[in-house]
Amino acid sequence: MKNEHTKDKHDGQKSHSAKQERKHTVLVGLLLLALLLTGLNTYQLSILKPMMNAQMLQMAQAVPAAGSGSGNAQPVSDVIPQGVPSVYGEELGVSYDMIDAGNPQGTDAAIRRLAALDQTITPEGDDLERYIRIAKQISCEYCCGAPSVIFDNGQAACGCAHSYAMRGIAKYLITEHADEYSDEEILAEMGKWKVLFFPQQHMAKAAALEGKGIEVDYVNLASNKYRGIEKGSEQGGMVGGC
Repeated sequence: MKNEHTKDKHDGQKSHSAKQERKHTVLVGLLLLALLLTGLNTYQLSILKPMMNAQMLQMAQAVPAAGSGSGNAQPVSDVIPQGVPSVYGEELGVSYDMIDAGNPQGTDAAIRRLAALDQTITPEGDDLERYIRIAKQISCEYCCGAPSVIFDNGQAACGCAHSYAMRGIAKYLITEHADEYSDEEILAEMGKWKVLFFPQQHMAKAAALEGKGIEVDYVNLASNKYRGIEKGSEQGGMVGGC
């Protein structure tokens, strides 16, 4: 009887050990499968990403260029400003390339520098009149519904960070480089930053302008002149927080 009991106990231990071994084998198999799937997904993404980028580039290049016009005209596929702004870029330590959805630190730094100008510069007299005349023509409609970034008296009408930045660059150019920029050129410079803040929306608007035979320059593209012309077009998000 003792030998039978010992045998049963031994058989039980073997059975338990076999179950543990099978369990361990299953877990190892699942882990290997998970690693395999992860590797496969990574490989597929590495292949698909360049293909997607190439397709996006082809789509952009396929959009017809704007018709001939003034020197400010921009091809639809080339409306995103690049490089360092002439005259004031080095002075302020900003470049158009800082505004990038993939570089939030650079984007925030550029917006803060331009926004600080709005908070520290107070145009007066003729400068104030000029500031109102220019800034009343542009809004931040993709972030808020205000008709303009300022009220009729020149006070801020929109609290978006983008609006602070646009107002700041206008104030700086009016007070520091008044004779180097015309009203239209200052408005265009505000427009360039607005295009950077809302790139996909302005790509859609550029296509809409071009489709109607309207010159694609930064005033037509970003001011209130043709506000809403792109309605119904697919739009994406903004760069930088509101």
